[in-house]
Amino acid sequence: MASLVRTTLLPLRTRAVLRMTGARHYASSSAPTTKLFIDGRTVESQATEWIDVHNPATNEVVTRVPKSTQAEMQAAVDAAKAAFSSWSETTILTRQQVMFKFQQLIKENMSELAKNITTEQGKTLVDAEGDVLRGLQVVEHCCSITSLQLGETMAGIAKDMDTSTFRLPLGVTAGITPFNFPAMIPLWMFPMAAVCGNTCIMKPSERDPGATMMLVEMATEAGLPDGVVNVIHGQHDAVNFICDNPDIKAISFVGSDQAGQYIYERGSKNGKRVQSNMGAKNHGVIMPDANKENTLNQLCGAAFGAAGQRCMALSTAVFVGEAREWIPELIERAKQLKVNAGDQPGADLGPLISPEAKQRVCDLVQSGVDQGAELLLDGRDIKVPGYENGNFVGPTVLHKVDPNMKCYEEEIFGPVLVSMEVDTLDDALEVINSNPYGNGTAIFTTNGATARKFTQAVDVGQVGVNVPIPVPLPMFSFTGSRGSFRGDTNFYGKAGIQFYTQIKTVTSLWKESDVSHTRAAVAMPVQK
Repeated sequence: MASLVRTTLLPLRTRAVLRMTGARHYASSSAPTTKLFIDGRTVESQATEWIDVHNPATNEVVTRVPKSTQAEMQAAVDAAKAAFSSWSETTILTRQQVMFKFQQLIKENMSELAKNITTEQGKTLVDAEGDVLRGLQVVEHCCSITSLQLGETMAGIAKDMDTSTFRLPLGVTAGITPFNFPAMIPLWMFPMAAVCGNTCIMKPSERDPGATMMLVEMATEAGLPDGVVNVIHGQHDAVNFICDNPDIKAISFVGSDQAGQYIYERGSKNGKRVQSNMGAKNHGVIMPDANKENTLNQLCGAAFGAAGQRCMALSTAVFVGEAREWIPELIERAKQLKVNAGDQPGADLGPLISPEAKQRVCDLVQSGVDQGAELLLDGRDIKVPGYENGNFVGPTVLHKVDPNMKCYEEEIFGPVLVSMEVDTLDDALEVINSNPYGNGTAIFTTNGATARKFTQAVDVGQVGVNVPIPVPLPMFSFTGSRGSFRGDTNFYGKAGIQFYTQIKTVTSLWKESDVSHTRAAVAMPVQK
């Protein structure tokens, strides 16, 4: 790949300043280009097709992303394959030290990462820092690799026989990430892969790739050798390349249902290990005995935060019995949330990622109205002074939604709360367990017996009790289930280590009768 135009890496802080300077607005043809990252270097793509990245608050172009050529993608795989032979043999203590340095660099550059995320993705700066922090926690957990990657041994399994297992890396892995968490999701993937001894190809979302580029540059500065982590860009062709390339052994994906199912099926058909986190419809059950103030605040934050663009957003409220009387107060609290560009002080939620996303959200809200839902709060026509071209939708509440309505059946992925009323906890459980998704759910109650019944009976992978977004910390695993996940092994935690390693079992026989005598022979040697 001598034709690739490589760029020597500048010091990290210099690159961060240049990147943020480059976050101005440009005409498409004059916007700076997002580079590839291959074999430890930034690379100017030779692509003939480019994708404009827009600031969601203004819809002005901030960078252009290439659709990587087949040759560029193959170069990334070749670099990862070459690096694997030496990286996989690197001591686990060396890999641990890289993670120690990497997590420190993330901490030092958190504000720069957050600014880039806000520019490209739109979420508020506070939320963007949370995005980075939750990913950072996974990197910190990777620093425990010396205990996470332990094997097992049984001595004396038979006469003079011992059996041991070892967790060994797979080879070249790949990560395909969504737009809604530009830092956290990549940090679920390539640090876990690398610390286990694998190498990695990352394909970040073409809508906001900047955070991934910054993170892999930090990882390189922390000591990851050239080729251990590489970045390509693109859309369908890049996904198909990853699914089909025989040197890629495993794929991690987070994103939409359609893409997730496609990647799982195509990758698995090609013999790859695949973990695929997909869509969700997360329910919050509000019991009459719940702490009202806390519950209403939690509902507002979980439904409307990040403009609802979270796979764990609490997008459906199920009011049980007398709890329905709290709905007017919920509406008043939602009205108080401030919608603005993510970098503006006091903003509670920013814009949606694109005009198309805004239109889809508005269409789903209208479908609910058309099918008989009550529109208690309508944020579709909100105007943000100074950002009239932004993709803004304000907090919206559809009430008395029926499970057969389109707005309930589909993941809206916007600041829209659909709500319904039921008479009993059993009715609420029936609603949740009849839904095909199983990513997350929560119950709000002060009754321990009610909470226990709910957690035992609900068929959802992640359950919160008075916790609206129950995403586990990385010493556990992200355990979405049913229609929200495809694969056998979940993300990060112990499951993540299992996904990125394979087990080798060694059975040894050393007969006691073969023990060598160790006493020195002092007699004169003689020929016999």
